[in-house]
Amino acid sequence: MPIISVQDLCKQVADATGVLTILHDISFDLAERESVAIVGASGSGKSTLLSILAGLDVPSSGRVTVAGHDLFALGEDERAALRAQQMGFVFQSFQLLAHLTALENVMLPLELMGRRDARSQATEMLQRVGLGERLGHYPRVLSGGEQQRVALARAFVVRPAVLLADEPTGSLDFATGEKVMELMFAMNREAGTTLVLVTHDPQIATRCDRQLRIEAGRLVEG
Repeated sequence: MPIISVQDLCKQVADATGVLTILHDISFDLAERESVAIVGASGSGKSTLLSILAGLDVPSSGRVTVAGHDLFALGEDERAALRAQQMGFVFQSFQLLAHLTALENVMLPLELMGRRDARSQATEMLQRVGLGERLGHYPRVLSGGEQQRVALARAFVVRPAVLLADEPTGSLDFATGEKVMELMFAMNREAGTTLVLVTHDPQIATRCDRQLRIEAGRLVEG
């Protein structure tokens, strides 16, 4: 059974001119441990597709199955629980909580799961990403690369089955972005996680097992 299965997925929204179709009849499967890059021009529907895979956006029609669960047969609370248990997220804008330290940001998803070992696991993961000396630092005093490494630690600390990454180097300079991507791919291999990566960078995309190319909301390659 694939870890993610997408069948006949469509997404439409209403605007002033009528109905706009963002995604047209998208279908694909992803195997466990597979890495896939979702590529395409700006506005092609890449991020919308990723949001639907996460259960953060709802399709107009079609089906998405994640780890054997029909995502949109679940209620919102059930989808949130599935995200907490099965998914990790890395965003372009880091999405760290400014009032929490690096350690507290990484502890948070474990605490929400009721894990008593949250502090020790978060500390170990921050050491893995090279931030063992920055545990008590707040996001505002960390560089962009350090913030993204905290985000990686937060994503991987729950041992997710699936990692969803949306332009993770988009806010970083080239050299810092390269280091972050090296770390992300290495951690992904170690954890045996299925990686779904939205990127506009063809060099990053070629490092994945395969590519799904979206053009004007349609899957044209993959």
